Amino acid sequence: MTSSPARRQLLPLRTIWLVLPVLLGPALADSLADRSRAVQIVGSLLAWVIWSLTLVAMLAPRSVALTLVRFAVPGSLATAAWAAIGADRPVWAAIGLVAGAMATLMLAAPGVSDAFVDGSSYGPERRVALRTPPLLLIGPVAVSWAVGAAGVVAGPMLLAARQWVAGAVALAVGALAVVLVLRRLHLLSRRWLVFVPAGVVVHDPLTLTEPVLFQRHLLRRVAPAPVDTDALDITSGALGLALEIRGAEPISVGVRRGRDRDELTDVPGLVVTPTRPAATMAIATDHRLPTA
Repeated sequence: MTSSPARRQLLPLRTIWLVLPVLLGPALADSLADRSRAVQIVGSLLAWVIWSLTLVAMLAPRSVALTLVRFAVPGSLATAAWAAIGADRPVWAAIGLVAGAMATLMLAAPGVSDAFVDGSSYGPERRVALRTPPLLLIGPVAVSWAVGAAGVVAGPMLLAARQWVAGAVALAVGALAVVLVLRRLHLLSRRWLVFVPAGVVVHDPLTLTEPVLFQRHLLRRVAPAPVDTDALDITSGALGLALEIRGAEPISVGVRRGRDRDELTDVPGLVVTPTRPAATMAIATDHRLPTA
C-alpha cells in the first residue's frame, strides 16, 4: 500500500485537477461557442468524462492509474492551447493555459510516479519508479500520445458534426489506436524497483525480458554507480543520479535488443535511475541492504 508521505506527493496534482474545470472551463466554452449545439454537447461531455476518470485515478493511485493520468493530464495543456487560439476572452485563455501547464508540471514531480507505482505494492513491498529517458519522451512517447489523443477526440466530434462516414471510420480507428497507445505507454508505468524481504527486484519491461531478483544474501551493494562500472546500464539515457545494484556473483538476465529479439547474459549488476535516488537509498537502508 502507498505510504502517507507518498500520498502527500499527490496533493498538489489532485488540487489543481479538482479546480481545473473552473480554470479551464470558460476558455473551452468560448472555443466551442460558435459550433453547433451537438458539437458543444459532445465536446463538453468528453471533457467531463476525461476529467472525472482522471480524478478517480488520482484518488486511487496504482500503476494502471498512472498510465491514465499520464495520458489525460497533458491533454489539459493541449486543450488550453487550442482554446486560446482566437479566444474572445484572453484573460480566461491565459488562466486556462497556466492551469494546464501547472497540472502537467506537477505530474512530472518525482514523488508523483513513486506514489502511483507504490500503490500497486503488496504487503511489505516498497516500489520506486524509474525515470523515463528524455529522448523517449520527446520522440516515441510524444508521437504516441498525439495519436492516442486524436483517437479519443476525432471520432465523437466528427459524428457530432454529422460527418457520418468520416466519424464512423475515425471512431473505429481511434478506438484501436487508443488501446495500442495505452498498452505501449503502460510499459513506462511498469518500470520500478521493488524492495521485498528477500532483497530487491528490478522490473523494467522496456529493457528486461523478466524481472530480476537480487537476493539479500547475494547482494553486495545498492549505491551510486561508479563512472567505470562494469554493471549493465539499463537507464537508456535517463537523467539523474544512477544507482548500481550489484550482486556478490554474476546474475543471469534476459535483455531486450530490439523488437522480438532478446538474449540471455550474465552480468555483475544493473545500473538504474530511480526518480528519487536519495529516497531510494533511504528505503534500501531501512530494509538493511548494503549501501556502501
